[in-house]
Amino acid sequence: MSDQEHQEERYEDTELYRIRHSAAHIMAQAVVELMPEAKYTIGPPIENGFYYDFDLPRTLTPEDLEKIEKRMRQIIAANHKFERKVLTAEEARQVFKDQPYKLELIEGLEQGGMDEYGNPLETKPEISTYTHDTFVDLCRGPHVESTRQINPSAVKLMQVAGAYWRGDEKNKMLQRVYGTAWKNATELEQYLWQLEEAKKRDHRKLGKELQIFTFDEEVGPGLPLWLPRGGVIIDMLEDLARELETKAGYDRVRTPHLTKEDLFIRSGHLPYYAESMYPPMELEGVKYYVKPMNCPFHHKIFASQPRSYRDLPLRLAEYGTCYRYEKSGELMGLMRVRSMQMNDAHIYTPEDLFEQEFMAVIGLYQQYFDIFGIDKFVMRLSTHHKNGLGKKYVDNERLWLKTEDMVRRAMSNGGVPYKEVPDEAAFYGPKIDVQIWSAIGREFTLATNQVDFAVPERFNLTFINREGQEETPLCIHRAPLSTHERMIGFLIEHYAGNFPVWLSPEQVRIIPITDGQNDYCVSLMKQLKDLGIRASADLGADRMNAKIRAAQLFKVPYMLVVGGREVETGVVSLRKRDGSRADGMPVSEFIALVQQRIATRSREL
Repeated sequence: MSDQEHQEERYEDTELYRIRHSAAHIMAQAVVELMPEAKYTIGPPIENGFYYDFDLPRTLTPEDLEKIEKRMRQIIAANHKFERKVLTAEEARQVFKDQPYKLELIEGLEQGGMDEYGNPLETKPEISTYTHDTFVDLCRGPHVESTRQINPSAVKLMQVAGAYWRGDEKNKMLQRVYGTAWKNATELEQYLWQLEEAKKRDHRKLGKELQIFTFDEEVGPGLPLWLPRGGVIIDMLEDLARELETKAGYDRVRTPHLTKEDLFIRSGHLPYYAESMYPPMELEGVKYYVKPMNCPFHHKIFASQPRSYRDLPLRLAEYGTCYRYEKSGELMGLMRVRSMQMNDAHIYTPEDLFEQEFMAVIGLYQQYFDIFGIDKFVMRLSTHHKNGLGKKYVDNERLWLKTEDMVRRAMSNGGVPYKEVPDEAAFYGPKIDVQIWSAIGREFTLATNQVDFAVPERFNLTFINREGQEETPLCIHRAPLSTHERMIGFLIEHYAGNFPVWLSPEQVRIIPITDGQNDYCVSLMKQLKDLGIRASADLGADRMNAKIRAAQLFKVPYMLVVGGREVETGVVSLRKRDGSRADGMPVSEFIALVQQRIATRSREL
């Protein structure tokens, strides 16, 4: 399979991109007609839609959005052509003389080749406009040929939010109008359904209802507290990782939560990563940092004794807790936190074994996907950009090109599809970023598989090769189960809280019909617990139906209803979470069912 065949079509080249980009211009026209004094800025397509930022004399209301949407449908129906025109900077200034944000963009294009966010461009671009009907916008395209190529029944405005001009909080707050556009009404309906379903499955909502985790202001934002039920899920994930990693030849290690700053200066993280680290603590004239990653510690473990080629590959694994100072506005439930427990490991390998080790990690990802029922995923090869050498990336173009080609070759030889994303690498090497989709088609960023050609040399990591000479190993950083926080957040939404039996915090709840069965229920609970089955008995004062409802709210997989007949005959009445029932089931048969589901990590009830 050629590299070209691995490339997915760029979003910018798709029909949906052009539809959404054009819809953003049409929306801007409608807004300017509603408020002629409006100052308009930028309106790009984004994943699943588009937005446009405006400086307006008043706040937009839901009624305004209805008017704007109605006007958009009229503009679409009029079948206006999108016409491109290349201008000089002076000509563009005349066109947009009353639009200060456009004038700022024109100056950036003219003087420094800057994009709409103030980032430098590789080459100085043409200054072009696109016109449809009466609306002219500064834009490089692309667009549809005419407005009628947009289906009016597949366009919807979603919400208004605040946004700083160019994303800088020092600039003025603008109003950002979000919209979505699809090829047809069916696709729009599917997307709106997905949004509603995502609200029901929101891990923040379900995590609270199912008592999995909580946050507390006195503890601090972005620092989750795992409740007992969440602790069970963590234990199960760690058991899974330990089992598969042991089979794959990993050794488990432990490292401290903080270290002297010298370690991060040596690793290079302080120059490249300081903004994401907590500030240092100074004791006895020495600065200490809480760790944002485990790799420098693992490098020290590698260096703790002489290594031979016979010792390699060396695979060091740790569920280490790391701390990163994410900006307050970027924190989001478990998906973006400041304290995280990472399914981390570092593989030290000679270059000739790199491909087999790298692809073994990819294979581990795929094992996890099978276990969790993740049917859709994308592997993204994130590469460097030569303009970032010495700033964003380690300054060694030769090794960048070499290791990127090594990853391409490994993925191609392994028959694993991927797409390339430039300028998204780690500072020390290329990486595979893994995107996954939940059961309802919502995309999540999971984890990475990174190649490190730079840092082992910084730590003087060497081994004696077959020729008796010192050689520096390559290092592969990997975290297939991401962090507990991100993975559990994903799984809550993926399963809508209906965890498979092996992962469920509470696997069985025993419910007596009357107090007369309490002793039997307690005895049965103890029997199940002795077998390693997570069981509880609801001996409260509520009626049986209320107890069943309570178990259903906690999404317990199995409810065992016990009455006088069950006690006399030594059976149970099984009610499953999905509503199915099996009355008069022998206890031994039920135990065999649960043990089979747990042992095989089955997704079946």
